[in-house]
Amino acid sequence: MAVKRLDNVAIVVEDLDAAIAFFAELGLELEDRADIEGPWADGVIGLTGVRSEIAMMRTPDGHSRLELTAYQAPEPVESEPPASNVIGLHRLMFNVDNIDATFARLEAHGATLVGEMVDYAGVYRLCYLRGPSGIIVALAEGP
Repeated sequence: MAVKRLDNVAIVVEDLDAAIAFFAELGLELEDRADIEGPWADGVIGLTGVRSEIAMMRTPDGHSRLELTAYQAPEPVESEPPASNVIGLHRLMFNVDNIDATFARLEAHGATLVGEMVDYAGVYRLCYLRGPSGIIVALAEGP
């Protein structure tokens, strides 16, 4: 049996409204928002007493989704935003039309560069930035 598709990537955030605004500014569309709780949620997540709200954001092409999750219970666990070389979820990358204009719009939502904007082999312009809750988002302008 083979994988049919990647349905979504989920990220826990502190402020769901701020995360929705950030990713909407990037160009994702809010598809749905829902409260999640009950025995089924506890069972699948492996926590007890789960109460959370999720927002499903869809990419403009309709093929990919980002699930943003804000926990009310159990209490969310804070940690330092990971460095680029930490094992585990590393970053989300989006191909954009104009990296400078996109970064400027996201900067108004609190985005900061992790390093700098670089040119890769004359094909791509790339940058990593920190978004809401320390999420690393990569932008690529190119083919």
